[in-house]
Amino acid sequence: MKVVLVDPSRTVLKIVTGLLEARDHEVRAFTDAPAALDYIKSDPTVGALITSAELTSMSGIELCRRTRQLASRGRPIYVILMSSNRDGQTLIEALDNGADDFMGKPPVVEELYARLRAAERVGTMQRELLHLATTDPLTGMLNRRAFFVHAEEACARAAAGGALSVVMFDIDHFKRVNDVHGHDVGDAAIRGVACEAAATGKAILGRLGGEEFAILLEGRAISDAIDAAEDLRLRLSELRFETATEEMTLTCSFGVSEWEAGDTIDQLLKRADVALYKAKMDGRNRVVAHEHALLSMNYHGRSPVRARLR
Repeated sequence: MKVVLVDPSRTVLKIVTGLLEARDHEVRAFTDAPAALDYIKSDPTVGALITSAELTSMSGIELCRRTRQLASRGRPIYVILMSSNRDGQTLIEALDNGADDFMGKPPVVEELYARLRAAERVGTMQRELLHLATTDPLTGMLNRRAFFVHAEEACARAAAGGALSVVMFDIDHFKRVNDVHGHDVGDAAIRGVACEAAATGKAILGRLGGEEFAILLEGRAISDAIDAAEDLRLRLSELRFETATEEMTLTCSFGVSEWEAGDTIDQLLKRADVALYKAKMDGRNRVVAHEHALLSMNYHGRSPVRARLR
């Protein structure tokens, strides 16, 4: 685990660093709290902070608080405060300001190791929970909620400058696949489609639900997104799936749109969804790029997602 260690004494830093490295921890040692905080900001692989309470430019408790603000559900950081002051008020203040643990200074060797083992257990558990909360279990793609989180961040980056395109697609006649061949074949088809989509290159991939997928392509204009969608369409049409009675093939339909100034992720996806609906209406197994004229199509009061032919 990568550990940031902060203490005003270089002697303490040398001793504790040696103890940590003896157990294969990677240590970055600092006497200055702001410098340590800058490093934690810059390196997302930092898994733990061990800081003395007795610092000069910034208190150890303040460093705990500001480090806790950097931590997130996607970036667990275990924070340990060391202090020679073992009174209850110091412990309470440390915990209230973001510390996960507290130990005396100088640290007892086996206690130090035990607390870092606890840090590793907590970090592993948080990462596992994050994976379960953000990953579609069938395909390994981002699930719908996680995709929208990443997509909103991508839209914010596009607003700052740069291209952004989205491809939405789904499997044609998927209900027929399940009805004729069974849900196990349907699941195999979804996994196969997801595997091919993952080969698109640098992209944000999500399973939005059922047989529907989305691909966000940052830094790529709509012409590039159309080419990527067409390449994926052809590759998907070449897939073969074994069933109880025959070999099955499938096709997919695609809608493509490009980020426009002022877009929200919902607006960007809606235009791609409208294009996808048009691909279905035009016979399926094709790529359609969004044109603003498509928005005038009559969906009888229903959203394109609900109205779409499968």
